[in-house]
Amino acid sequence: MANDKNYVTQAGYDALVAEQDHLVHTVRAQVIVELQEARAQGDLSENADYDAAREHQAQVEARIRELEILIKNAVIIEEKDSGQNQNAIVVLGSKVTLKDLSENVEKTFTIVGSIEADPLNGKLSNNTPLAEAMMDKKVGDTVLVNRVDEPYEVEIIDIQ
Repeated sequence: MANDKNYVTQAGYDALVAEQDHLVHTVRAQVIVELQEARAQGDLSENADYDAAREHQAQVEARIRELEILIKNAVIIEEKDSGQNQNAIVVLGSKVTLKDLSENVEKTFTIVGSIEADPLNGKLSNNTPLAEAMMDKKVGDTVLVNRVDEPYEVEIIDIQ
């Protein structure tokens, strides 16, 4: 993970930076107060509050380090304009409407990097079998999605 590129939209990048800023400038200070209050209770060897505060501190510091790496290795992807382009191909940042040919159901996803993925909200990781199958394809193409238990076909209806 240390040298992996993290593909994110500008909004995703901004969210990472905001989370890191919040942890560094707000949560760290809260953890210090928790530690001070727990130390004031006396014997640290049998102090559950102190142990909990130390565990919280470790989690916060680990997340800060993780965010530093994610931000350092971030590659901001351009989100595509909402106008339809007949020559468009599916790339990172594309909003793709597809038809699942086995279920005859249309779905729309935006292709994003894995750290920003949220399929329930229409953000599909570029590392999923579906996104990988659609990459570099255009409107009207039918693609086979494999690397799943039951391969299936989808037709690309629209790319924005």
